[in-house]
Amino acid sequence: MSGKEVGERPVSGEWPLKRLLTEVIGSGPKTADDMSYEQARESFERVLVGNPASATLGAFLLANRWKESTPEELAGFADAMRDRSVESVAPEADPVDCGANYDGKRKTAILGVAAGLVSAEAGVPVVVHSGPDLPAKHGTTYRDVLDALGVATGLEPEASAEMVDEVGFGFYAQSKFNPRVHDLRPTREEVGVRTSINTVETLANPADAPVHFGSFYHLSYAERIAGTVRESRELPFERVVMAQGMEGYDDVRPGTTRIAEWDESVGGEIEDGAVETADFGADFEREALRVADLAEDSASVTEEVLAGERDGPFADAVVLNAGFRIYAGGGAESVGDGVEQARDVLADGAVRNRLDALRNFEP
Repeated sequence: MSGKEVGERPVSGEWPLKRLLTEVIGSGPKTADDMSYEQARESFERVLVGNPASATLGAFLLANRWKESTPEELAGFADAMRDRSVESVAPEADPVDCGANYDGKRKTAILGVAAGLVSAEAGVPVVVHSGPDLPAKHGTTYRDVLDALGVATGLEPEASAEMVDEVGFGFYAQSKFNPRVHDLRPTREEVGVRTSINTVETLANPADAPVHFGSFYHLSYAERIAGTVRESRELPFERVVMAQGMEGYDDVRPGTTRIAEWDESVGGEIEDGAVETADFGADFEREALRVADLAEDSASVTEEVLAGERDGPFADAVVLNAGFRIYAGGGAESVGDGVEQARDVLADGAVRNRLDALRNFEP
């Protein structure tokens, strides 16, 4: 395992938040200018270590929301976060980083724990990360489902990396690996809407993974995420795979599902396409995945699917999502091949032992 500690040096530069608001981004969505990478990076360093007044910070976050942040700006924010807040610890394995939105889900089951364990059994380890629920949805997150399963979620980053190597699936807690962004939660609650922080925290990459798997409502957002990684000078991602997800989460939407990919090794262009999930045996409507108690019911779905005690849409959806993770991590040449591997893993039955190992993990 290897780790990175955050820097403590003072912020240098000429762009305090008030100056950026008055001279660059604060004139409204139609007339505001975009920040340069350097301005964006300096601004977010000031957010993280400069202790700005809450009113100034709130105005800065809302101005960026109204204007809509560019990939270059988001790269500056992400790099400041990686430098000033993220305490990354890489496992020996090369996992897929699953960056689900930290504001969670409210309607359909969270499938990523089960899918991640199936992916791990197929040879592609997975990392997830989150914190307590956030605005705007205040939904259920990975942490809530893992808590319901009895998995340790308050681990230090070193222990999270050990979990990845021992189980093939690991959880990193935002309060432990990204403490300065975590400490912005009171202001974010006051602002009450999604801001650029909601985007960049999903890219924090606490395990220094080479691959990011995420989700989007609209293709333009996927292109913005891939562009952010491409413009970044600090993020270690070499590949990004984005799929249309349910409720903005990294659970793949059934039906016609768009995909966007970026790969540094093949020229860095962002490519998009689509798959029909029915071609992979996932022929059902999203309504079939609704549950009443998101955390408890998602935990039950995880247990029952991995034990071979539940089939139908939930099992098909777990296999579909595992297939995407296997493909993203390079374990399959196509999503369809990944789904076939996942289906074989689930039929074999040994994956239930990984859930036991996850529950019993102790650093």
